[in-house]
Amino acid sequence: MSNLMSGKKLAADIKACVKSRVEKLSLMGIDVGLALMQIGGTASDEQYLNTTVSVSRTVGIKTYEYRLPETASLNEIINTINNINADERINGLLVLFPIPRRINPRRVVNAILPEKDVDGLGSTSVGMFAAEESMFQIFDKDDFGSGSDSGGLAVRNMACVPHGFLPCTPFGVIRLLEHYGVEIKGKNAVVIGKSLAVGKPLALMLLAKEATVTICHKSSADLAAHLRNADIVCAATGVSGLIKGNMIKEGAVIVDIGINIMPDGSFAGDVDFESVAPRASFITPVPGGVGPVTIATLLENTLRSAQNNVLLKTPLILP
Repeated sequence: MSNLMSGKKLAADIKACVKSRVEKLSLMGIDVGLALMQIGGTASDEQYLNTTVSVSRTVGIKTYEYRLPETASLNEIINTINNINADERINGLLVLFPIPRRINPRRVVNAILPEKDVDGLGSTSVGMFAAEESMFQIFDKDDFGSGSDSGGLAVRNMACVPHGFLPCTPFGVIRLLEHYGVEIKGKNAVVIGKSLAVGKPLALMLLAKEATVTICHKSSADLAAHLRNADIVCAATGVSGLIKGNMIKEGAVIVDIGINIMPDGSFAGDVDFESVAPRASFITPVPGGVGPVTIATLLENTLRSAQNNVLLKTPLILP
């Protein structure tokens, strides 16, 4: 049986640092606020929203919920986002996807102010990331999750790139791999899924870490042929059990980013855990793998936004 890459310990380390910094801001009379917007939504969305609200409260971040009906128009959605943009209590906005198909998702995310785009999906955040203007964060060790609060927020870097938020899920994957000592440099990595939320940015992060990266998707011919040479496999397709044990090589590292609700209400990933785990050297569980680190990273980005706001308004630097 392979080693489980649980995200709970890493997420706990990140949240502990976030909580410490939130408390320091609170002593200065500054609250940290996160807005969550759900448009229609599924049971999975509801679960994620409730979990995020609960975890936010444990670190002292205030949450503001905006639940719009499935029938909400684009104008109604944009007007709500504009109100959130203008609300100084709120440092970050997370829109839960997917949203109704009749709504252009890029219109929605691009309506969020870059400084509140804590999920890193707006065009400004994506452009800065693709141009490697905010990529430094995946190399920055003077940051959260180090197990102590001595390093802190890497204030010098934040001041230079105040709007450079990285997408939470792919950044969480990189952090999880490194937390378990998985070597990325020089390895063959296959990313399954090409979404702007996960697949594309994860491929760029792995490339920046000097892996040789292949991106597969629903139109890729012979997926197994790509996977058999992969040292690292990252699956983000939303197709339950897509990856089977006979498709991967012995000793591969498997990161299952998918989360699917089964008919009995249980959760399953994109990887057939029972057949893949015996062949893998490391594998993430679902749930409990990438998910906790994603939420912790979202809270970290929200705190960064609050800290950026302090830096822009005053010359103060937290001790």
